Amino acid sequence: MSSPGPVLRIRDGSVGYGARSLWSGLDLDLVAGEFLAVLGPNGAGKTTLLRVALGLHPLRTGVITVDGEPPRRGSGRIGYVPQQRATAPLAPVLVRELVRFGLDGTRWGPGWPSRTPRRRVGEALAAVDATALADRAVAELSGGELQRVRVAQALATDPVLLLCDEPLASLDAPRREALSALIDRRRRTHGTAIVFVTHDINPVLPYVDRVLYLAGGGFGLGSAADILASESLSALHDTNVTVDWSAGRIFISGVPHSPRDLQAVR
Repeated sequence: MSSPGPVLRIRDGSVGYGARSLWSGLDLDLVAGEFLAVLGPNGAGKTTLLRVALGLHPLRTGVITVDGEPPRRGSGRIGYVPQQRATAPLAPVLVRELVRFGLDGTRWGPGWPSRTPRRRVGEALAAVDATALADRAVAELSGGELQRVRVAQALATDPVLLLCDEPLASLDAPRREALSALIDRRRRTHGTAIVFVTHDINPVLPYVDRVLYLAGGGFGLGSAADILASESLSALHDTNVTVDWSAGRIFISGVPHSPRDLQAVR
């Protein structure tokens, strides 16, 4: 059962590598059912934030709790959708087997009762409209289908916090919008808190409650309207940034991005 406080809490958090500080002084309370988008250029510490929540990277200073407890590796209270990378299949793994790995992949000792995994896998696939894919080989899936299955794998333990690391990368526009809607539906039906790292805010803009923008060793945290504004981004990047909102979409120019990051401002 979830603790009554924030699902994710950070107090005066800072992270870095060696002499380099990525961000510092971060205070964050993420409550059940809240959708937080995390944006910023490459190297700003977006993925590191997720690694801290997963218990894979320590804070340099400050305190973090997940569901009222210090983060730990393999916690079933957290679901994680990693960055999509093209890999050659090493074995003919079925979709239902990959989703079950979300239940058993970090478990030592006796497993779940025999009927529990089948039920959990079925529920997770149904949650992302992928029941029909259960007996398909993972290697045969399209990019959009594979991302839905990865979300199902992350949901197999019924987590209170879902961490998504650029889940929209390499998907076309219709599939980006469909996957964003599926993740939003999960937080509305189950109260799951979402931390959604992305280089493209527009597909999730209708669902976002707050934005955390990391840049230049600092951050901005607030509503999309407040953070994704010319004045706010110009201050974070220490250069002139122009933000235009048109027909429910955001267009940003002047940000010193790497080539890969340019997709975020189109």
